Formats: sequence, C-alpha cells, structure tokens
Amino acid sequence: MTAHPPKTAGDLPRVTVLGAGPAGIAAAYALTKGKARVEVLERATVAGGNSTSFQIDGIWCDYGSHRFHPVADPKVLGDVKTLLGDDLLLQPRHGRIRLGGRWIHFPLKLQDAILRLPPAFAASLIGDMVLKKFRRKSQGPKSFSSVLYDGLGPTISENFYFPYVKKLWGLDPDKLAVMLAERRVSGSSIGKILGKMMKMLPGMRGETTGRFFYPKKGFGQISQAMVEASIGQGAAFRFGADIVRIEREGTRVTTVVTRDGGKELRHEADQVYSTIPLTTVVRLMDPPPPPEVMEAAKAIRFRGMILVYLILEADRFTEYDAHYFPELSIPISRMSEPKNYNSATGPKGRTILCAELPCDPGEKWWDMSDEELGRHYCQWLGNLGLPVTMPVIRCETRRIAHAYPVYDLDYQRHFETVDNWLLGLDGFLSFGRQGLFAHDNTHHAFAMAYAAADSLTADGDVDRTAWAAHRHEFESHRVED
Repeated sequence: MTAHPPKTAGDLPRVTVLGAGPAGIAAAYALTKGKARVEVLERATVAGGNSTSFQIDGIWCDYGSHRFHPVADPKVLGDVKTLLGDDLLLQPRHGRIRLGGRWIHFPLKLQDAILRLPPAFAASLIGDMVLKKFRRKSQGPKSFSSVLYDGLGPTISENFYFPYVKKLWGLDPDKLAVMLAERRVSGSSIGKILGKMMKMLPGMRGETTGRFFYPKKGFGQISQAMVEASIGQGAAFRFGADIVRIEREGTRVTTVVTRDGGKELRHEADQVYSTIPLTTVVRLMDPPPPPEVMEAAKAIRFRGMILVYLILEADRFTEYDAHYFPELSIPISRMSEPKNYNSATGPKGRTILCAELPCDPGEKWWDMSDEELGRHYCQWLGNLGLPVTMPVIRCETRRIAHAYPVYDLDYQRHFETVDNWLLGLDGFLSFGRQGLFAHDNTHHAFAMAYAAADSLTADGDVDRTAWAAHRHEFESHRVED
C-alpha cells in the first residue's frame, strides 16, 4: 500500500468526499471556502442523489415530494437563497390527507378540521386529550407504538400513524424503535398538534408559516447550484466513479481506489468524508473490519421505494401539491403533482402525478412493468374518489433501493457497533442520511455537512471534540413533512 504522503508547507488539507448527494455536495461547497482541496467521487453520472430533478415531457420532476423548509439552519438557508436568487420561490403548502375517510387540509388547519372531520372521529380525539392523564401507560419495553399511544392516544395513532408507518417501513409499529417516534413525529400530543394548528390561523402565522421554499427548475436545482459553486471554488467532481475498496493502514484510512474501465485509480487524501451508506463502507474496507462489525452491518436495513410517474393529458389534476394516504388499503403513501410545487403553467395539456410506493427489491411491485403499475395506480386513485378521467399518455418509474433507514428494534445495537468502529478510524468521517443512518430532511444533511467542514483542522485532522458536539446537535433533528 502507498504510505500517507507528507504535505508541503502552506498546502490546504486534501479531502476526498464519497457520494454527491446533498451531504456530499454541501461538504464540498463548505470545504472549498478556504478549508481544503476537495475531490468528490460519485458512482452516478449526475449529482444530487435522490434529491436531483429531471424532466418528463417538459415538466420538472423530483424523486417524490421534496421541499426546502424555512426551519433550516439560518446559515444553510442563507447560502441556498444566495445561490438561487430569484429562482427560489416561497410557496404556500396546500395538501390533503385522508383522516376518518375524509379529506382534510395538510398541514392541518383548525377551521378545516372542525368542518371536515367526522363528528365521531373528532369526539374521539377530544376524548383522548381529556382522558390522557387517566390513561394507563403502556407496560414493557418501549417501542414506536407504545410511545405514540401514550402521547397521542388511540385515535390518531391507530387511524393515522400506525398504518402509515407500517406502509412506509413494512413493519408493525410495535416492531419499530422509539427513535423513529422521536425523529419522525413532531407533535407528541394532541395538545401540541392543536398548538401547531393555532399557528396557522390568520393573524397568528409568521411570514413562512405553512410555506416552503422550492426552486423554479425542481428541487434538484439547489444541488446543481451548489455543485457549480463548489467547482468554481476549486472542487473536482468525478462522476461514474466506481469505488472498489477503501484502504487503511491499521486504524488510519489512507486511500480510496476506484475503477475506470479496466484500470484502477488511487485517490489519496488527508481525510475521507463519506456520505455513502455506512453498510457499503464496511463492505469496501480493506482490510475488512472485525467480524462483529461485518455482522452488524449486514443486519442494518434500508427501505426501498418505487416512484411512479403518471403522465396525463391535462393542464392540472387537482389544485393540491400533495396527497397523503395513511390507509393500508392503498399501497402508495403520498402523491405529488410537480407543476403545483413551482406554480408552472406549462407545458399545456400535460401534468404528472408522482406516487411514492414503499417497496423493497423482491416484493411483487418491484419487478412489475411500468404499464402494470400505471394501471394499478389509476385503480387506487379511483377507489379513493380521485378518478383519472383524462387520457393517460404513459407511466414511467424510478426505483430507489436505499430510500429510508429502517429503525427496527435491533437497529440501535447494530448501528452503534458499526458507528463506534468507524469513529475509531483516523482520516475518515461518516455523515449524512446514509452515513449516519439518519431519517432526515435535505436541510439537515446540509447542516451535517457544514458541521463536518467546520470540524476539519488546518493540519488536515478532525477535531473530534467539536464533531462529538455536532453529533449531539444532530439528535435534535426532526423530520418536516
């Protein structure tokens, strides 16, 4: 193996970033502001990962429903605003969710809930809130279901959260870890949910309440602008880079090896910043980690997803940007209409409905043809009172094998085994959704990347105390829907 080369005086540290998803791109952008010389290795041919955008029939589409939330760290939000300028729109959220068999505005609005919730459903919610202090707490080990049941009560848990998470992760709620409730559920009681609804009332809402930021050319325009800025600051992006191994000498990572055709290329750096799945990192390590780390990595799972794009001959299907489907009777979890995200008026006579279908490789939906999935999609919508009455031009799909981390009851033990071993390596740092097994938003991934850049010292090491403090901050991240 090649020895770690000495740096000449005055050189900036060299950092090799693995992965050009949001975390990798943001790390390159932050590091090239005078912190390091950066090379980014990405297996795909484009940057952005699952947060990139593409066009179908002249309509900008995302990999599902993406928004840039106003609650982002001010520095992160400030940079995104500067990079996109007038192309970053502040849009009103205008979605719907099925509760008690009826459509309710989402985010929840007090007046809409009062008028549209079935009386029996509303009465049950009020009863859950009133009787909460008298309700017996769940016994035994805590899980997602016990925490939600104790906090929110049976009505909202059994009619919304429980079926929704079973659909998303393919597991019963009592088989999911407490961490999922902490990261995924922002309202932990009926009172807090009502409080959020009160903030939506006219006169009580702030400038960005019930709104989100979205670029004119799809969510991926954020990543593309950051890539261009990073290149302008000196970063080098290597697309189509197939990583074959990550070499280490003892506890120090020294080199990343990629394959270009039949030739191997060696990428030596002071630090390797990895945003690829930590399970992939373990598999690529040379020499391999201890057996217990290998076994723990094999036990860590990600949930897959199929994005189903139905191209319709119409200007618009509905006025709503997104529909949420918690019922188990319909396999898709959410549907978005891209033209309603950026208020696009063209092209005329075309709109697209993007369905998110949680599904792992090997399940029946995964190997189904686009045409078959399109027929099922139309049937599902018809069953919910949203019939597709206009001509269907065609259906297209995109498949994501690593969409969501699966927080099962054993995940924490397995994750900590892998994470602790990786933390013990010099010259290596893992972060981002895939690198820290974190179910988060894009603005959280950006914040992690900025923290990683901030932790790099002038001599090319990582300030482990600073990084530990940042990791503690990450625990407060809550997913925004």
